[in-house]
Amino acid sequence: MVETSESTAVVIVGAGVAGLALGNFLLRNGVECIILEKHSRAYVERRQRAGTVDSFGVRMFREWGLEGVVKGDSLPEVAGGIWIDGEGYPVDFDEVDDNDSVFCPQQVLVRNLTDAFLHGGGDLRFEAVDVSLADMHSERPLVRYRDTTGSTKVISCDLIAGCDGFHGVSRASVPADALTCHSYEYGYSWLSINAEVPANPAGMAIHSRGLAGMIPRGAHASRLYLQCPVDATLSQWPDKRVWSEMEARFGTPVSTGRIIDKRIVPLRSVVYSPMSYGRLYLLGDAAHIVPPMGAKGIHLALHDAEVFARAVIHRNRQDDSSLLDSYSETCLRHLWNYQAFAAWITELMHNAGDASYAGEFRKQIARAELERQFNSPTARRLFSELSAGVN
Repeated sequence: MVETSESTAVVIVGAGVAGLALGNFLLRNGVECIILEKHSRAYVERRQRAGTVDSFGVRMFREWGLEGVVKGDSLPEVAGGIWIDGEGYPVDFDEVDDNDSVFCPQQVLVRNLTDAFLHGGGDLRFEAVDVSLADMHSERPLVRYRDTTGSTKVISCDLIAGCDGFHGVSRASVPADALTCHSYEYGYSWLSINAEVPANPAGMAIHSRGLAGMIPRGAHASRLYLQCPVDATLSQWPDKRVWSEMEARFGTPVSTGRIIDKRIVPLRSVVYSPMSYGRLYLLGDAAHIVPPMGAKGIHLALHDAEVFARAVIHRNRQDDSSLLDSYSETCLRHLWNYQAFAAWITELMHNAGDASYAGEFRKQIARAELERQFNSPTARRLFSELSAGVN
């Protein structure tokens, strides 16, 4: 096949939240960029993961003139809160003034960011496969890929932004001895379920059988979560058992419907340091994983994208690479703060239920911490700040 070459300022690998946000920021500030995505547009816009953009994200988009991308789906009125041993407690931890967090399913945010990028004249190439990175320590790194016709394309660039997730090619292109991996395994998994059913009740359930969750993903779609052993298999969880276990852990009838996807997700925290290698910069899940209990995956991806975008724009306008040089340090300082929050809320919510993992002592400690959250305005304010992403 013929190999054709072109050039740009920044190649962004991956059209998830981090890559698309970054592309929009650069495009609006006159920085040339090309986004490469290995999947089709239809596939990318169907992926259902997170469902909330916190105050940090909403305010950030507003500042960049992109407030329209967080227009999500309206939700029906449902009972929400935390269920502890079958007893419901309404959650009102909103101690932050002007909390701007909005419900916006990740697939909606991705669709909106894609539309904004393309409407602005952005270059987004879906189904770009066999991506490889080369010469990352040179002045002009190279990115190769194969397009839908089977032709090999080569893009030379100033910088590469690796936004292609935990299993993507970006971090895999860095020599193993150039990165330090910090990780923690929580010792249990979630059975994560995508169901065509409104979330009713909506919230989390703490029970001696394990944690459960029912989180809205639209007016007629929900994500269900069931804590399970780390060695659990899907064959152990037929649909009938899923609904039975949800009802048992919530202690109240739950809405049921068609289950369209199930998977086992081991809970873990992962951080790779540094978040750069030569002229390759890692963003979002390519650099770090937080457990879903903290709901900070989108927050961290957007924070990385904004820090990197500001660094690139500053370099272009001022001929000053100092912000790029400090990119990893800046992101990691913020990241560890939210890893601490995610680890705390994950262990709190799980230890308070099934004592077989951490023991009865830790269960009682977790219950005391939960009571503090309900009764102490100071504790609620800190929780609200972290939840809103403004701490």
